Amino acid sequence: MSFSIAGKTAIITGSANGVGLAIARHFTDQGANVVMADRDESRLKSEVAKISGADEQVIFFAGDLRERLTIANLLSATVDAFDRVDILVNATRQCFSFDPLDDQSDTVEEALQQNLLASLKLSQLVAKRMISQAEGEDDKVKTAGSIVNLSSIAARRTQPELMAYSIASAALDQMTRSMAVALASSRVRVNGVALGSVMSANLKDQMQSNDAYRDRILHHTPMGRIGAASEAAEAVQFLSSDAAAFMTGQIVTIDGGRTLLDPVSVPAH
Repeated sequence: MSFSIAGKTAIITGSANGVGLAIARHFTDQGANVVMADRDESRLKSEVAKISGADEQVIFFAGDLRERLTIANLLSATVDAFDRVDILVNATRQCFSFDPLDDQSDTVEEALQQNLLASLKLSQLVAKRMISQAEGEDDKVKTAGSIVNLSSIAARRTQPELMAYSIASAALDQMTRSMAVALASSRVRVNGVALGSVMSANLKDQMQSNDAYRDRILHHTPMGRIGAASEAAEAVQFLSSDAAAFMTGQIVTIDGGRTLLDPVSVPAH
């Protein structure tokens, strides 16, 4: 089986910065057609302009993907530009901190809307398109489409101040498994990547404002370093490619061994 995604069309959400941006750049380098989706239109324009030779290979779509109409417009823009969609990478992630005893806070609801429900609604719509594209195909081995959800090791860690983020991440992992079973007979694969000690936009911001933060993470990461966003992008490519044709419902962890250790006080993103 091939790791190639050349000629495939991929929607990548959360791609204005961080890991989502790294995935978009990597997919473009690998010859995929890429739709970069995010709310930050100015940043999207800037980043697309930096991608060399991508005039006909990359487009951007700006909008709030928590809205159903926006999601429908994103799919329409993708099909208009490239005729089909083969890969969806739900890379939008936002880390929420709050006091678990604050009963006036809407933080949990916001985390679920941003990190779970937007991905669910987009996945449902895109999966239907993938299934319709594959109608009439007799090849029962060929993948009709691949969905990859970016999650977090926070789903398995216990940090009270990150409870909202942990709940949303755990729910996203379960969504991944449930959709994988539901879509398996239609040959749409659904997998996840749980990020730990990887340089996301949020982790970068946290380290800039707290000198001890990086040292704490490094101390509790067996490999002794923070992973590059490009390393996450390569794992997403694998899950999106035919090399993973018999993989579905799996959550691949990229954290330098972080979850092999147990201290609950160490940040997990």
